[in-house]
Amino acid sequence: MSKTHLKARLYSVIFEADTPAGKLFDVLLFIAIMVSVTLTMLQSVHSIRTEYGELLFLLNAGFTVLFTIEYMVRLYCAEKPMRYAHSFFGTVDLLAILPFYLSLFIPSTRFFDVIKVLRMLRIFRVLKMAQYVGEADLLMNALIASRRKIGIFVIAVLSIVVILGSVMYVIEGEANGFTSIPRSVYWAIVTLTTVGYGDISPQTPIGQALAACLMIIGYSIIAVPTGIITAEIGHSIVRQKKGRPCGDCGHAEHDADAAYCKRCGVVLR
Repeated sequence: MSKTHLKARLYSVIFEADTPAGKLFDVLLFIAIMVSVTLTMLQSVHSIRTEYGELLFLLNAGFTVLFTIEYMVRLYCAEKPMRYAHSFFGTVDLLAILPFYLSLFIPSTRFFDVIKVLRMLRIFRVLKMAQYVGEADLLMNALIASRRKIGIFVIAVLSIVVILGSVMYVIEGEANGFTSIPRSVYWAIVTLTTVGYGDISPQTPIGQALAACLMIIGYSIIAVPTGIITAEIGHSIVRQKKGRPCGDCGHAEHDADAAYCKRCGVVLR
């Protein structure tokens, strides 16, 4: 097998998710990533680390070597290695293996090993496989279509918490735990989202009345982004079912992947 053919074969397996070998590689890679992340989580548990620390270290080292080989192969078969190295996933792949090697020389850097959890983002590559592409596109189109509405909603929420947080700072003051406007805004966010940690709470009747109003507002607006995205998903489903309208006869009841008009046979643009 020539060097060029080998690179082409490796490229089709590693970078192309629409081939059988590419799909299998992506699934196996994601399983390895999930196992590696699980090991990292287990290492953070003191009792488990005390009893199985050496075994976890060896398993983690094995996966790191595996990911290192994968990263080197990606650089080898990529059409433009530096472009891949500077890409988002290329940077994530590098950051996922560097902390382990640094920790061998600088033990204090071992905590950065948690960066490898970013590799879980590769699930989106797995979701590009044929059986998921329609659902992934549907959700992505809905999110893109609703981005302006969601943006306005976030701005409105930020305005509410800043205003009411500032008012609460004036009403309650430092004596009741509202030591600054940022801390009061934090309280407003916790209250508006109905989380309610309870580490800060109003003590005056006016402050409690304002808190009650904020809680009611929170229940009123918490479903807004869900409704926006759900509506856009519904619209996307309708558009997907209708497909593209024919430029000649105007018929729009086409499948999403239709190439010709059902009524007149003209090529759909």
